[in-house]
Amino acid sequence: MREIFLAGGCFWGLQKYFDQVVGIITTQVGYANGRTVNPTYEEVCCGDSNFAETVWVRYNENIIDLKGILDLFFRVIDPTVRNRQGNDFGTQYRTGIYYISAADEAEIRRYVAGLRQKYARPVVTEVEKLRNYYTAEPYHQNYLEKHPEGYCHIGKEAFQYAGTYTPLQTAR
Repeated sequence: MREIFLAGGCFWGLQKYFDQVVGIITTQVGYANGRTVNPTYEEVCCGDSNFAETVWVRYNENIIDLKGILDLFFRVIDPTVRNRQGNDFGTQYRTGIYYISAADEAEIRRYVAGLRQKYARPVVTEVEKLRNYYTAEPYHQNYLEKHPEGYCHIGKEAFQYAGTYTPLQTAR
């Protein structure tokens, strides 16, 4: 099992999106790379804590690799927008990839460098070592499963794609 932490705007949709992908073992929503200890949602929303709403993705690398995870991630975020995705704005909605291993860091940085050539505007998605992570409150976990009509910046077609994505479909 491998793991990566992804911030892509509101964490509700990103969690539902990755939960549909074959090879994803579990996901959990929480707060990453902030300045305080064990923040509440209200503290994260006020912006002073500097946490990003983040999804902790644990995956089976024999079924889906990190490149596949990154391909899927960048399908549903705009990496050129700072502190905003969809209608949500604020530092907690910034995009970021938070890694644990040095090997992942190198692969992520290569991937993002290649991605920069595809955009006219600068890519502002953070690539940082995970400094801290705190689990979000229980009512945020699997929110869109419990509230299917809840707001999400990720479109329905993206959810359909995630459910049909064939892991390791891209050659290494």
